[in-house]
This record gives sequence, structure tokens and C-alpha cells, in this order.
Amino acid sequence: MLNPDLSCLSHRRKNILTGEWVLVSPHRTKRPWQGEVTKPDLATRPAYDPECYLCPGNKRANGNINPDYKSTFVFTNDFSSLLPDIKFKDVNNSNLLIAKSESGICRVVNFSPRHDLTLAEMEEQDIKNVIETFCSEFKTLGANKEINYVQIFENKGAMMGNSNPHPHAQIWSQSSIPSEPLKELKQFRTYYKKNGQSILINYLKLELKLDERVIYQNTSFAAVVPFWAIWPYETLIIPKRKVANILQLNIKEKIDFANVLKVVTTKYDNLFQTSFPYSSGMHQAPTDGKDYKEWHFHMHFYPPLLRSSSIKKFMVGYEMLAEPQRDITPEASAKILKELPVIHYKK
Repeated sequence: MLNPDLSCLSHRRKNILTGEWVLVSPHRTKRPWQGEVTKPDLATRPAYDPECYLCPGNKRANGNINPDYKSTFVFTNDFSSLLPDIKFKDVNNSNLLIAKSESGICRVVNFSPRHDLTLAEMEEQDIKNVIETFCSEFKTLGANKEINYVQIFENKGAMMGNSNPHPHAQIWSQSSIPSEPLKELKQFRTYYKKNGQSILINYLKLELKLDERVIYQNTSFAAVVPFWAIWPYETLIIPKRKVANILQLNIKEKIDFANVLKVVTTKYDNLFQTSFPYSSGMHQAPTDGKDYKEWHFHMHFYPPLLRSSSIKKFMVGYEMLAEPQRDITPEASAKILKELPVIHYKK
């Protein structure tokens, strides 16, 4: 380890992708737990739910009927957070009250017709079909001159605010580059100007050399618990070749991407033998037509579970008022995840 004290003494770690810091307090893992304890959701879902808005052939909330789809199914969100052609005069009162119009398009991507199959339980070929759908949507939305950023993400589980259990992802595309990718863009550019290389290329080389936080790798991708992780079992998926977005992945890389998604989500489920909740998302270069030679495509997984299938990490108090904090070290989390089997516990 870089410094043995990191495993037992409080310290701060810098997130090189945002420039922000996280407080790590490993000694706190020894404290007794008297907080919330809830029973895990052990209910099994059917392959088809006649009451589900997303299942094939069912009526959605807006009255539209889903087709009898056999693979992925994509549609414009019936309750979109962003709407096209929204324009109004900017608000700026004394540089204190500031607002700007924001337009966009929101899409929903059902992974499959199966109401009960998450990524962890899908076959890799079916996950590759989802990736191909993401590529198609990214290409179409990114070609729209009104769209300058495309965010692909998944909220899995009621704990993460998922309003429908049918496995699906969302795509929010908008006219502005949102805050989190903008933070990363600044860090990417600063590092690239100074070193002439992608910050993630060099970071991944170091992680693979140290092998303290790598939980899985194949020919094209590696999954690591990042050195600066905030969430207990947070992971970062990084392609070994620098690409700006998923459209630049070749056929082999798409197959390997499906493989690493399958493995990471399976390990999550195996950790507490539950359908593991998380928010995940891809960070890709903006689609405003500019050159982003410093950008390196990557995917974040932010799962809330801490001690069991029912005990989660809360962002409260110090985290809301000062900065993020974690107890279990990223190295300890990585060791646990790395040692988990890649075969789903249900099998």
C-alpha cells in the first residue's frame, strides 16, 4: 500500500476527476451500529407484470400502448424532465438571481421484455444489444444541433428512487453541459495540457500496477474501486484504450464492455445476495461539435449499500455541510468485491 496509515487513520483523498476531496475515517468501522435496520426485499418479480407500464403490450401512464417488443425498447419519456424547444429570456438580476432556459430530450431504454431480468441476470449478448441501443441513441441525439450533452444512466432499485422495477435506463440529452461532466472536463483539460496524455490512461496504468483496488479486468476494460471513492462499494469502469464516447468502441470492445457490466453487477448482487441498488452512468465527451481530445470515456457506479442488503450509506450532516465522508477504505471494499464470484448467486 502507498502508506499503511491510510488503512487505519483518518485522512482526505482527492478526486482527480472533479478536483474535490473526500474524508476517509477507517477507524470508525469498529463502532457499534444502532442505526436503521430494515428487512431486505425478498420478493421475486414475474417475467411479465400486467400492471407494469413498461412491459410489452401494456398501456403506459399517458395512454400509449407498448409494442410487443422482443429485445430493447426505447421511447421518449412520458414525463420528461427536459422538453424540446424551451426558450425564454435569461434572468439576471444584479448577478444574484440568475436563470437560463434549458431544453432537451429524455428517452427511456427498456433492457428487455423481461420484467424480472436486471443486467446482472441477463446474458452478455443481450447486454451487448443494450450497448448497441445506447450507441444508436447517442448518435441520433448527439447529431441534434440543439443537443450538446447526452447523459446515459440507470437508477436501479426503490432505494435509488426507481419508480418502476422493470429494468431500464434513461437518457437525458440537453442544450448545456451539466455540472458533473463540466467538472471532469476541467480536470481532463488541465492534465492533458500539462502531460499530453489522458488522466485516466495514467491513472489506470497505476491502478493495474498496484492491483489494490482493481476488482476485475478483461482485454479492453478494467473495473476499479477508485482511490477517492465516496460510496462504500463505488466502482469506476475504464476502457484501456482512450475513446471519447461509446461510438468509438470497436466490436471486441463492445463485447468486453458487456462482459465487465455483467461481472460488476453480478458481484454487486452476490455481495449481500440481493438485487443490489445503484445509480450508474456513462460520462462521455460533449456533443457540441468541438474537439475533446483530452476526454476519456468512463462509467460510474454509485451503490448505497454499506453493511447489508438493508443498511445504506446516508449523505447527511457533515457530508451535506462540509464534504463527503466514508468509513470502510476503498482498498477494503475492492478486496471484498474482487473475491466475490462472477456467477450470480441465484445460479
